[in-house]
Amino acid sequence: MWHWNARTSVGIALRGGRRLVYGSPMTSLDLALIGNGRIGALVDAQGSVVWCCFPRFDGDPVFCSLLAGEHPANANGTFTIELENAERIEQEYLANTPVLVTRLHDHAGNVVEITDFCPRYESGDELFCPPLMVRQLRPLAGRPSVHVRLSPASNYGCAQRHASAQGNRVTYGGEPSLCLAANVPIEPIVDAIPFFVQDTIWLAFGESEATAAALKEMPGMLDKTTKHWLVWLRNLDPPGEWTDAVVRAAITLQLNVYEPTGAIIPAVTTSIPEAPNTGRTWDYRYCWPRDAYFTVAALSRVGQLRSAERYLDFLFRVADANKDSRLVPIYDVDGRAIPAEHFASCLTGYRGMGPVRIGNKASEQAQHDLYGEAVLSAEGLFSPADFGQAPTAGVGQGQLLARLEAFGEHAARLYDNADAGLWELRGAERVHTFSSVMCWVACDRLSKYAEGLRKKSRADYWRAHAAKIHDVISRRSWNARLNAFTATMDGESLDASLLLMPRLGFLPAGDPRFVGTVAAIEKHLKHGDFVYRYIERDDFGFPENAFLVCTFWYIEALAAMGGERRRQGRALFEKVLSARNRHGLLAEDLDPRTLEQWGNFPQTYCMAGIIDCALALAKAEKQNTTTS
Repeated sequence: MWHWNARTSVGIALRGGRRLVYGSPMTSLDLALIGNGRIGALVDAQGSVVWCCFPRFDGDPVFCSLLAGEHPANANGTFTIELENAERIEQEYLANTPVLVTRLHDHAGNVVEITDFCPRYESGDELFCPPLMVRQLRPLAGRPSVHVRLSPASNYGCAQRHASAQGNRVTYGGEPSLCLAANVPIEPIVDAIPFFVQDTIWLAFGESEATAAALKEMPGMLDKTTKHWLVWLRNLDPPGEWTDAVVRAAITLQLNVYEPTGAIIPAVTTSIPEAPNTGRTWDYRYCWPRDAYFTVAALSRVGQLRSAERYLDFLFRVADANKDSRLVPIYDVDGRAIPAEHFASCLTGYRGMGPVRIGNKASEQAQHDLYGEAVLSAEGLFSPADFGQAPTAGVGQGQLLARLEAFGEHAARLYDNADAGLWELRGAERVHTFSSVMCWVACDRLSKYAEGLRKKSRADYWRAHAAKIHDVISRRSWNARLNAFTATMDGESLDASLLLMPRLGFLPAGDPRFVGTVAAIEKHLKHGDFVYRYIERDDFGFPENAFLVCTFWYIEALAAMGGERRRQGRALFEKVLSARNRHGLLAEDLDPRTLEQWGNFPQTYCMAGIIDCALALAKAEKQNTTTS
């Protein structure tokens, strides 16, 4: 457990002999994520809710002080619980759950405990996960006096919602209508005056209908939610080492799966900059088929296949909206088009670093790797052990293969066409090697799926396409001068995504061409211990911070290469884990000099990277033990 001196904005902690500064949303991403697959909220080190959209991930940020600049306490969109004269705070997750506990101590020995969670549990045949946040206040010692300030925002922080109190409820106008319900008189909260916590207090905030129904059920909701996550954990199969890190990563990934539709988002936030004052601010509250694949793959590898099945249902639904099953780079969580990119004028940004964006212009791009990721998302459902096990399973897999083949046709057609690439460059399109490799992956996996189902003609058909694409990539993306595969066909620059070649099956890790590619990436893209996506100038200048998932891909590559390289990967993995915040979470980017986190938070690429690397290193260790 972590302890620190409570201040207005900053707390101090020690880790491994280094002095780390944690604190308010103005100064760090020392935040915890709570959620239930319908909404996701970020809670800061003082127990304040600094970000939460309603009624879903890509909705209006009702709590948005995270992006309200240098003085978030004075902005619309706040939900704080302060202990008067607080001098010490403790905060941690309940083990193996996304239930957050914050304990505030004052100088006189009074202690209050805040338990934050979003209800999630089975109710009959359905998963109950309403757009609802619950905060429990419990006195642990003395007579703690607290001050609750609640100011829900509307229209991305532009307005404060009108409050109307009646009984033990406060209704907040706007769309959707929101409500705070409590099991105690509501006046001290409405009037923003301190009050003593003498018994357990329950506060429920969310959509009016969900909140009204929740008041009598809140004590049971906490127990049911905790039990739900512990049961969920029993079906998890983490490696023997780094278990806690993998479990926290898996829970975090699951919180980014939108339960009503199966869509998966990269992060619950928008516009936390990749680096200070760069303008690299993006809205990540939508579903990218590419990012979703990495989440699905990581969860499948630790035994959670439900998310893969539900995501594929989502993917087929959005593909069916076009006669040719064409995919686009981004969907909203219902599978529709996302808003055209524009700015939220009333939010000044994280630490005042805007702009704050709504929507994402990348939705207008061509990104051909999507078809490979779509086919790969089904890999966990085509386990060799399952082939031919039961007639019903065989029929299901046959139907699944037929649906996936439509994606393969696009891949076979587009593999050498120019696109924006996985890094979504906003300048000129090029033929990106990673996109071509993923088109090869689509054809290669379809041949394997078909072979497993004894569909020889389909296996031969896709194998021929895969061989053709492999040959073109091997000729046009290999640069003999650099002794490496390049970012684009006939190109001269490098791309860290090509570290995935062994994982994707394009080349074995010991192939001299891959060994050369790794060496070139180490020489040109590795700064200190961390790997950059690329180093050339793009639409926003030169990259300043490391895109953290690239370092995870580098670790995976080192593990696959074995020997001393495996040991290097293990040491680097431990260093990356040390850069997580106190709750085990990672943002998208990392300053390699200070290990400060930047970018949208928490980022599924990186949380998936924790799982992938832990499994890759465990596999390499097992192979090393077997052969030695």
